[in-house]
Amino acid sequence: MIKIIYRLIITTIVILIISTIYLSVIGISTNIFNSNIDKQIKKIDDNLNIDLKKIFIILNPFKFKFELKTVGANLTYNQEKIEFENIRSEVSIKSIISKEFSLKKIYLSTKTIEIKNLIKLLRLFQNDTKLFIAEKTIKNGFIIADIVLEFDENGALSENYQIKGIVKNGKINFFKRYKIDQVNFIFEAKKDEINLDELNFKIDNKVFKIPEIDLIKDKEKYLVSGRLINDKIDLDKKKISNLLKFYDFDLNVNKISFKSENKFNFYINNKLKVSDLQITSKLNLLNLEIENNLNLEDFLPNIKEKIIFKNNLINIIYKKGTYDILGSGKLFLQNNADKINYKIFKDKKKLNFNTQIEIKENEFVLNILNFQKKDKSNLKIEIDGIQNKNKDILFKKINFIENKNTISIFDLFLSNKNKINYVKNISLNYEDKDNLKNSISISKKNKDYFIVGKSLNIDHYIKELLTTKSKKNNLYLNKNLKFLINIDEVYLDKYNEIKNLSGYIIHKDFKVFETELTAKFNNNKEIKFTIKSKEDEKITTLFSDNAKPLVNRYKFIKGFDEGSLDFYSVKRNNISKSTLKIYDFKLKELPALTKLLTLASLQGIADLLSGEGIRFNEFEMKFSNEEKLMTIEEIYAIGPAISILMSGYIEEKNLISLRGTLVPATTLNKTIGSIPFLGELLVGKKVGEGVFGVSFKIKGPPNQLETTVNPIKTLTPRFITRTLEKIKKN
Repeated sequence: MIKIIYRLIITTIVILIISTIYLSVIGISTNIFNSNIDKQIKKIDDNLNIDLKKIFIILNPFKFKFELKTVGANLTYNQEKIEFENIRSEVSIKSIISKEFSLKKIYLSTKTIEIKNLIKLLRLFQNDTKLFIAEKTIKNGFIIADIVLEFDENGALSENYQIKGIVKNGKINFFKRYKIDQVNFIFEAKKDEINLDELNFKIDNKVFKIPEIDLIKDKEKYLVSGRLINDKIDLDKKKISNLLKFYDFDLNVNKISFKSENKFNFYINNKLKVSDLQITSKLNLLNLEIENNLNLEDFLPNIKEKIIFKNNLINIIYKKGTYDILGSGKLFLQNNADKINYKIFKDKKKLNFNTQIEIKENEFVLNILNFQKKDKSNLKIEIDGIQNKNKDILFKKINFIENKNTISIFDLFLSNKNKINYVKNISLNYEDKDNLKNSISISKKNKDYFIVGKSLNIDHYIKELLTTKSKKNNLYLNKNLKFLINIDEVYLDKYNEIKNLSGYIIHKDFKVFETELTAKFNNNKEIKFTIKSKEDEKITTLFSDNAKPLVNRYKFIKGFDEGSLDFYSVKRNNISKSTLKIYDFKLKELPALTKLLTLASLQGIADLLSGEGIRFNEFEMKFSNEEKLMTIEEIYAIGPAISILMSGYIEEKNLISLRGTLVPATTLNKTIGSIPFLGELLVGKKVGEGVFGVSFKIKGPPNQLETTVNPIKTLTPRFITRTLEKIKKN
């Protein structure tokens, strides 16, 4: 009996062991759990149905559970069907014994399915924000996923789910402006977190890569963070325009090519509203072409229609509407490349900029200062400033450095209409185009500016002051200002200088209103320049005991020597009427006059002019200017050898028309001497035999003048009258 019992026990144990091994290794196929699983699924939603085939049951003796697995199941909801590769779950043996069947977890492995259908299914299980976002943004694509769903003790779906998978050929409409195509990535989603890896996609056929991106729930929003890498991207003007509008930049960009690596993070809510966007970018700007709307011709003689940046390495930080940009590379403004370094910070109120440009192979000039960069020298330009929301600019510092040459400007405020409101200090220490040293400072004290220093070349300023034609400047002073001047040495040109220039200049209503400047030549002779304004009239005077430095600047006069100069001009309603007088001077060479004398067969005087020179007692010119037309009322010159009376007009760069009378002094004396009583009184009883004078005409374009000469036997009353006036004065 005992043996039978032992055998029965042993047999039972063996059967149990064999059964356990069989169930643990091979398992059995049955459909007895199908109805129970279907009921548990319907607890999620009554419209949710699962089509199960036979379930394979494998025993897990260590966990005292059965592992259930079915292959080729289908899940349907409102006629929407998702096909699964397999479904797995676990059931405790205790729940089967107690007839309280329940599933704690379900493992679902899908076949290749459409993403939209999967998202709809998942929202049934858990209708949270990230699934809502996914449903709204993902339009196409396929997915293979492994899904883990957990149930609580009451059979209700728990929030502790997990999804892993691969997405292929997705399409996302995330922003209205851009459609994202060919989206591929590996993902993992669980409660309050989504991780994406190896994400790559195309925007307008441009490939982008995101090695990783994370979405983490933070209260009612999700924090999105990740990295984005793109290979070379080429954008045309239309695409750039849309992009720059989105980023609130106002630039006329034609082309751009770049590579970049970016880190980003932002918050997004269930309404797809993005907030707290932060981007950190390392940008390799291969090529950028911008339409040139800068008026820099006066500084860069060979400036091009396009500004081009090449091979610039740029770090960009965007945070809460602010841009922080740091970059360097090559800049093409003219024919050759310059080096540029820049820092830019922009927010809603202002734009801070700090720029350094190194120019070596290109030209650079500052015409207002008569400065020109020397060939092949290295010029460094430093600009540090702030632009406010009204586009007024404060240049905190502008430096030009070339070897020992330095030009520095501090606190220059420029309005949005290109008017200088004020400047705190200007320091000039450089050698100009004429190889002359300029060393002065301009500093603001209260409302006035003080211009003081050791030396200054004003050759180019004189050229502008002596002409009545005013150039329209894009940059001019904005306020009424007074300049007080005291400079030790001032160069009128390369060969002439004056000492102790002192006086003032008053600037009012965008123009020079009043000026008084005085100085002395080395021989103690004086020079004085004044401007006086009242109502609509401006009076300009210039007197110089030494006329040569002023007259020599006219190219058609050569060999001028000695003499003093007196200039007077009145400007009213943009029309100026002027008188220029020069006293006691000598001309050694005057090509136009020499030609006249030769044509008039006055060869002796012509030889004298081109030899030792002809002396004149007085030269007087009365003329008026209106825009480009100079009308010469009269030019009269008288001297021991010759007298001239001339009138006409000069139309700038187009036409010259002059006519007049030229008479040797012997003929003139004879003619005047023949006048009863008056002639004897003026020139005495003895007169020269003399020759007849000539009348002449000079007309044509400036480079094609034609001269005609006719002999005269009698002088015009006008000529005699003007001569008598001069003789009386003498």
